[in-house]
Amino acid sequence: MEFAERLKGFRRALGFSQQKVADLTGLTIRTIQNYESGKHPPKNMEQIKKLCGALDVPLPELLGEADFTVLDAKERGGDRAARDMRILVSRVSAMFAGGDLSESDRDAAMMAISDAYWMAKEENKKYIPKNRRNKGVL
Repeated sequence: MEFAERLKGFRRALGFSQQKVADLTGLTIRTIQNYESGKHPPKNMEQIKKLCGALDVPLPELLGEADFTVLDAKERGGDRAARDMRILVSRVSAMFAGGDLSESDRDAAMMAISDAYWMAKEENKKYIPKNRRNKGVL
């Protein structure tokens, strides 16, 4: 299930209108509409946390593990890390397509891959020249 479907489902389960969610979060109704249509996903964790608070839903349930992993990568390492993680998630998801893994097993695998990605990034920092390490260039 995609983020847009989860958001709409949680909102409807509470009987909230899009306007009510907009009012509770401080986001515009247009933003909520874009999220629910799948046109534009949230750009940062702050927006997601506002939605979670308004809908009283834990962050991983609203985002889903794949989207959480990509957004977390963006928060931790910027656009390049998010792009790399999106590619990695896409490839890993393709491995699971049509498989018999439960959703919790897929989420666990996704977290393990995400952890491996960040450990590799940390390990590779030692190969970056010292004059480039503090400039966010990885």
